[in-house]
Amino acid sequence: MAPSLTKDTPGNPGKTFLGHPRGLATLFMTEMWERFSFYGLRALLVVYLVAGGPDAGEGGAGHQGGGLAMTLATATAIYSVYNATVYLLTMPGGWFGDRVWGPRKTVAVGAGIIMVGHLTLALPGQASFFIGLALVATGSGLLKANISKMVGDLYNGPEDPRRDGGFTVFYMGINTGSFLAPFVIGTVGQTVNWHLGFALAAVGMGLGLVQFLLGSRHLDERSSQVPSPITAQERSTVLRKSLMWLIVAVVFYGIVVGTGHFTLNWAMVPLTVLGLVIPVGMLVRIKRDKELTTADQGRMTGYIWFFVAAAIFWMIYDQGASTVQAFGDAKTSTQIFGWSFPSTWFQSINPLFIILLAPLFASLWLALARRAKEPSTTAKFGFALVVTGLSFFVFMIPMSTAADGTKVTPMWLVLIFLMHTIAELCLSPVGLSVTTKLAPAKYGSQLMGVWFLAVTAGDSVTGLLSIGGANLSTTGMVGMEAALAALAGVAVFMYRKKITSTMDEVK
Repeated sequence: MAPSLTKDTPGNPGKTFLGHPRGLATLFMTEMWERFSFYGLRALLVVYLVAGGPDAGEGGAGHQGGGLAMTLATATAIYSVYNATVYLLTMPGGWFGDRVWGPRKTVAVGAGIIMVGHLTLALPGQASFFIGLALVATGSGLLKANISKMVGDLYNGPEDPRRDGGFTVFYMGINTGSFLAPFVIGTVGQTVNWHLGFALAAVGMGLGLVQFLLGSRHLDERSSQVPSPITAQERSTVLRKSLMWLIVAVVFYGIVVGTGHFTLNWAMVPLTVLGLVIPVGMLVRIKRDKELTTADQGRMTGYIWFFVAAAIFWMIYDQGASTVQAFGDAKTSTQIFGWSFPSTWFQSINPLFIILLAPLFASLWLALARRAKEPSTTAKFGFALVVTGLSFFVFMIPMSTAADGTKVTPMWLVLIFLMHTIAELCLSPVGLSVTTKLAPAKYGSQLMGVWFLAVTAGDSVTGLLSIGGANLSTTGMVGMEAALAALAGVAVFMYRKKITSTMDEVK
């Protein structure tokens, strides 16, 4: 996408990018390459884990064997726990941005760790695979909360009319990388060599890091500042407690491994439990902070509603790369007019719709705002949840059709991902924006980390269900999730006035 360079507003002089501050272009490109690497891995992950096992599909053109030959239940659990951990680590990532390095430096460090993680995934062996996943999750946690915070810093406060549109443009950067990744990383990994695909993800993140370092001069000066620097006493306390917990973990898992009792569940169950406990704990801690003003307390009350709604949304949405992708790989035709394609290409459908529809939604919000008719944030969230629920009701139709071994048309997956996209555009970029609006100054980057913990909470529920033996690929489970999302959406819409009444001037 070529930048449109025009003069900016008087309050923010200089060149602009599509009518927004020039720094948005730098962040757009950085996030595009980070998402290229992340979604390339996402497209391959479940397919790679089940390849060679009983739940593997034919997978389209040139599908290779290998992989880790796991069952779909185990693969879904690993995917869910990995995805939950990525967003769980946005919390310490936000803390580093707020207290230690500042957002700009934290993003650079995170990008470097992500690149190393993908290079580790490119090495053969199960041990290097899980180490690589851990590194990618760590780097992503450092990068994500802080880069979104820097987008918010580009604008003149919460009431800047370009703000929601800016986050939507930024979201297009995310989805440009997401769209390209399955065609490049997914195709090479699935049809040529799994580990070569992982290596291409490292190349993408390397390009993103270089671009960020070169373009960081266009960012707002607040991005280089540490909002609340950690004191020497606090640093000593944090190091002491971190070392203590590290020793406890090493000793505990050393005993488990040494006695021959270790299984993947010893790692996955604690992570999924933490994925539910930590978000609740963080929201309670912020809400009870006596230094916050009455207005900040009210905004946090309203924010909790948005958090719960987002967690339910992500619980279903993220199964697009696990439950839905596995269905696409094993039970969906991957041929069009006799031409076969890799099943990982299904992961490009959602970002393609985002690219096509995001400008329309951004223009729609601005047009409605000028006429004082823009739906409230709560109305957008409620609508998103209802559409998400309906998408899984739709999913039940091809699942039933394929029960006798029939391969269904890929158009069912196109419809499901279209519905996910419509819901996502009403919730995710709007949620990023409302987080920066509602965040108390003391918790700028940290509350953005809390927003990403909604993904952690949703994926942790999916992970716990898979670990507990629930089969998420049955019409019964899919129907239950669909009903939960739809009912939650109706509840948010019914209580929208009560929710917005707690948020002072932010609607």
